[in-house]
Amino acid sequence: MSAVTEQKCPCCGGAVEFNVGVQKLKCPFCDTEFEITDMPQAEVNTAEPINWNSQATQWGAGELDGVSVYSCKSCGGEIVADAATGATSCPYCGNQVVMKGQFSGAYRPDFIIPFKLDKKAAKEAFKKHLSGKKFMPKGFLDDNKLEEIKGVYVPHWLFSCDAYSQVSFYGEKVTRWSDKNYEYIKTDTYDVYREGSVTFDNVPADASKKIDDTLMESIEPFDLSQAVDFNTAYLAGYVADKFDVSVDEGSVRANERIRQAVFDEFKENAVRGYNEVSEKNINMAVTNGFFRYGLLPVWLVNTTWNGKTYTYAMNGQTGKFVGNIPTDEKKARLMGGLIGAAVGLIGYGLLWLIELL
Repeated sequence: MSAVTEQKCPCCGGAVEFNVGVQKLKCPFCDTEFEITDMPQAEVNTAEPINWNSQATQWGAGELDGVSVYSCKSCGGEIVADAATGATSCPYCGNQVVMKGQFSGAYRPDFIIPFKLDKKAAKEAFKKHLSGKKFMPKGFLDDNKLEEIKGVYVPHWLFSCDAYSQVSFYGEKVTRWSDKNYEYIKTDTYDVYREGSVTFDNVPADASKKIDDTLMESIEPFDLSQAVDFNTAYLAGYVADKFDVSVDEGSVRANERIRQAVFDEFKENAVRGYNEVSEKNINMAVTNGFFRYGLLPVWLVNTTWNGKTYTYAMNGQTGKFVGNIPTDEKKARLMGGLIGAAVGLIGYGLLWLIELL
């Protein structure tokens, strides 16, 4: 579910937008700039970080008045917008959405990282990402695709905890020597045991089913030190996706990431003197665990080529851009044939020289 929020300019009544250049709200009609704190905002009780099994912050009274839900019949995505919003499009597939009903809120975001890079920067990053790709199909990159880039605040569960871990490894030491007749290799295998505590702060887990987890994790990291208290004014001019992955579902992915990070930390810093190290077993007890719900800035574009959907994402804070590029099979086969022919000619030329010698 996504949210589109419209803030009115107190001077002219126009719809203001969050301007990444000045990091303020700006009216495109009269060019008046406003601090985020200057705009009216409903009072909301913000809870302290909470245990994983507790409930997060709720929306304040009256904060969702006049907000409606729109549904995409193509991909099933839902967006939340002002009741006065006319026709709009789905940020995930581009199809038109239709009115579904009044929005009823769930968890309210605890924080948000405002966009630092605008749509122009996202377009340039998209062009750079695709430039020089010799096997990219002709016509794949055009202005229409660039215009489809949308700024989306993607929901995330952020997990923090202390993880006391007991890790067992297989360690291998390889010894090599030789005499005048043979070379010898001896491999000794050891059981290696380490234990200790590692603290984790804000391990992210994508809370949207509509965006691939691998894609989201590929544009990490986000600098959480730049996060600010959530305010609906930051959403002006952007789309904000509401979570449809539960805390319990998100914690599964977070646990996987924490477990792998514990293994990597112990392997890199606590296990020395072995040629090879592999995991045998890990026991982990998590304490002081709590989660927060936050919105992270992403520029997103989906495009279809030959019946297959390609999704590209850019970190709206750092500019990191990721996404797979389709291949023109005819170009690839032609290039492969030319390389094969060139190799053949080189081989023929070498044989001819050998015969002359």
